[in-house]
Amino acid sequence: MLLIQSGDALTNWETLSEDEQKSIMGEYFAISESPGVTGGAQLQPVDTATTVRVQDGQTLTTDGPFAETKEALGGYYLVESDNLDSAIELAARIPAARMGGAVEVRPVVER
Repeated sequence: MLLIQSGDALTNWETLSEDEQKSIMGEYFAISESPGVTGGAQLQPVDTATTVRVQDGQTLTTDGPFAETKEALGGYYLVESDNLDSAIELAARIPAARMGGAVEVRPVVER
C-alpha cells in the first residue's frame, strides 16, 4: 500500500494555478490507471513501512513510517508489486512526495 502523507502539499496546493492543479490531478489519475493499482486492505504494523521522499530530484528511502506529526494521511493506492524497488519507483511519482509530503510504502496483511 502507498500511503500518501500530505504534509505541506495541502498548503502549497492553494498557491498553484488552476492549470498546475489540473496537471497534478492528471498525475494522480495516471498513477491510479497504472498496472497493478487497485483498492484497499488491512495493513501490516507500522514498523514494516518504508518511507519515500523526493528531494532535489533524488528518491530517498527510510525504514519505518514518516514520523513528523504535521503529516496527515491524504490518500492511498493499493499496488501489487513484484518487489519493494518497483513500489518505491511508483511512490516517487506521487506529487505529494515532492510537494512537502511523503509516501509510505507498507505491505498488506495476507490471509
